[in-house]
Amino acid sequence: MTSRSSPYTAPRHHPHRWWSELPLLAVVYAVYSAGRLLVRGDVTTAVDHGLAILRVEQALSLNAEHPLNRLFTSTPALGIPADFAYASLHYLVTPAILIWLYRRRPARYRAARTWLMLSTLLGLVGFTLLPTAPPRLLDAAHGFVDTMAQYSSYGWWGAEASAPRGLGGMTNQYAAMPSLHVGWALWCGVLLWRHGRTPLMKAIGVAYPLLTVFVVMGTANHYFLDAVAGGAVMGLGALLTRPAMRLADRLRAHLSPLVSGLVSGWKSSIVSAGCETSAGERIPGQRTSSAGAESADADDSTPAAAR
Repeated sequence: MTSRSSPYTAPRHHPHRWWSELPLLAVVYAVYSAGRLLVRGDVTTAVDHGLAILRVEQALSLNAEHPLNRLFTSTPALGIPADFAYASLHYLVTPAILIWLYRRRPARYRAARTWLMLSTLLGLVGFTLLPTAPPRLLDAAHGFVDTMAQYSSYGWWGAEASAPRGLGGMTNQYAAMPSLHVGWALWCGVLLWRHGRTPLMKAIGVAYPLLTVFVVMGTANHYFLDAVAGGAVMGLGALLTRPAMRLADRLRAHLSPLVSGLVSGWKSSIVSAGCETSAGERIPGQRTSSAGAESADADDSTPAAAR
């Protein structure tokens, strides 16, 4: 009895070639980065949104940013490593998990990559609709200290978030809601927990997103609700992953014959255009019909022992 598979199920051995994956990921990240720059929004509006979030947190007794920020500010042994973690892990751990999945868990790679891409684009929608000033960019009267600026002499960043000195204009400092630092860390943690085979990897999968939440708040780069929104964006991206993969499979099934036909026609036109000969002219090595007939006759007359 044979089992019937769903028409939308991806091929079991779907090829993932690195030379096709890298451009795809690069395009998504370029769109994400360019989108952040294009939707910087009005500074006054971004500050108003930040203050509104702070008021909601205070009303709900969720204001953990102030004590963490004071701790990181007064304790360089905590503040400096936290700044390095904020400025680097976001860009190192996430690609490392992607490469690990690609090499060690290829059957899980496509879904994980799609989940990450969808969630990142959803985060861009959040930046567009709700530009938000992080705590460090609020007036000093609100009690926050920018630890990245305070400890900038220890790292490559300046006073404009984690951007290298002199490149602050290349980033949108009002893209705080949702926190994709937390969102990407949660993505890494879930994959390590689900697909890691050792207790250490699973422990890292739990600790990494939790550590990231403390880091983004203690460095005054995000509010607690930014972190919650980052988790919500990843949850929505996870829900949309399977439908998005089915849609991609449908499009691939419809477009593949068309693309193959176009490629075949293009190759045929090149071959026919490049191999035209005049009457009586023969391409070197080409066998004519008469030559072929003569060769066939010669083969037929060859003794069987010599063949």
